[in-house]
Amino acid sequence: MPQLSPAGSPPAPVAVHVGDWGWRHAGRQAWAVRGLSLAIEPGERVLLLGASGAGKSTLLAGLAGVLGGDDDGEAEGDLRVGGRHPAEARGASGLLLQDPDAQVILARVGDDVAFACENLGVPRDELWARVRWSLEAVGLDLPLDRSTAQLSGGQKQRLALAGLLAMRPGLLLLDEPTANLDPDGAREVRDAVSAVLERTGATLIVVEHRVAVWRDLVDRVIVLDAAGGVLADGAPETVLADTAGRLREAGVWLPDEPVPAARQVTPGAPLLEAASLAVGRSPLFAGRRARKRAERGGDLLAHALPFRADIAIAEGSALALTGPSGVGKSTLALTLGGLMPALGGALTAAPALATGAASDPGAWRSRELLTRIGTVFQNPEHQFIASTVRDELAAGPRALGLAQSEIAARVEQLLEALALSALAEANPFTLSGGQKRRLSVATALATRPRLLVLDEPTYGQDANTWRRLVELIAGLREEGHAVVAATHDYEFAAAIGADGLRLDARREAVA
Repeated sequence: MPQLSPAGSPPAPVAVHVGDWGWRHAGRQAWAVRGLSLAIEPGERVLLLGASGAGKSTLLAGLAGVLGGDDDGEAEGDLRVGGRHPAEARGASGLLLQDPDAQVILARVGDDVAFACENLGVPRDELWARVRWSLEAVGLDLPLDRSTAQLSGGQKQRLALAGLLAMRPGLLLLDEPTANLDPDGAREVRDAVSAVLERTGATLIVVEHRVAVWRDLVDRVIVLDAAGGVLADGAPETVLADTAGRLREAGVWLPDEPVPAARQVTPGAPLLEAASLAVGRSPLFAGRRARKRAERGGDLLAHALPFRADIAIAEGSALALTGPSGVGKSTLALTLGGLMPALGGALTAAPALATGAASDPGAWRSRELLTRIGTVFQNPEHQFIASTVRDELAAGPRALGLAQSEIAARVEQLLEALALSALAEANPFTLSGGQKRRLSVATALATRPRLLVLDEPTYGQDANTWRRLVELIAGLREEGHAVVAATHDYEFAAAIGADGLRLDARREAVA
């Protein structure tokens, strides 16, 4: 690990006080958090667990002072960071959000990491030493002038963490920081956080659904109760041993949790074939300056170099696209979904999928895609268009011109299947990260496409909602739907019985 660059005194770790605190989003009847009381001493390292939607992210946002005012929601009780109201202590805390796109501010990697330090008045020489150390610490080996728009979701997550580490806050608030990373990347991020804690002694609150990554780094586990308050609180070995039954019921991922056995499905008729398919983000779609750098052999051209793949997708099949963060899984998924042009080779829809449309999915209009290929983006918010969960689910079927009774039946079925019924009238943008992910999957399923393309479909899920997704997708396979998933979740791939296609760092597809 790189050594922390010396400059002045490390930040003082801060205490956290939560007294009968609650928060309700504007327009929502149910409270996101209520009746929560706890105290965290300076320098403690806390793993915060709980079911999807239990209020973990809301608590972190409250401690960071970014929940908003009376127009955004209603608060009750008391919340203190270092003895001050969170809005008055923002320099003392740093929050890493679930959505890394929401924290990318500037166009270049170095500038983005430096942004918060500049606002804190860090001297220039020390600022850039912090930037370089932070990028190295999170394993993001990129030029400082690399465009942030070129980064994958996993790389953006590391970038956001680097910006947070460069600030050196006394309270680190991490909201699922390894959710979109491959196993090696997750270990690098955990080790980077560990190095900062050892040097600074900062207080840590980290939210994750899976315990194993952080178990050896934390000294306390707090489990939020979805009904309000705290379900369990104590040393990791005590909480995980003594409350295993309650934790499983609450959807907490316990170490060595068994993976459901995959159902055996016999593939049917061919749907989609890729022959020597070359995918990448072409310089032709970049700005003028970026194209000039590419012509000189710059970083954009290196990012755009294609890999080639031969892929056959049939009815009832499942394919997991795996590999390191930034290798191109999302790009390949978007190309297979007909949403990004191929750089070479051929992508051909078989008659069973095309059903009268052109053979190239890239030429299909949005209405033609609806019942043929449904795509779930890595960022759920990129596909939300309605003001309620119910209307979001109805949008696709309504575009197909289905009868209102059929639309209502499909919506109710999906709300129940993915544990979203209680949120039917909520604004999609006020949901937790895991709830947004399930909603994005449900919107793609609402039109019943023959092929479902998923990008990190299990992000933000607790053990119970994860199993719901597995059951739903396994059932789709049995009905003849095909599934392609870009994922770091190898347990998910195994549970749905997916074949694997691993993309390596040399941009080659390895079966």
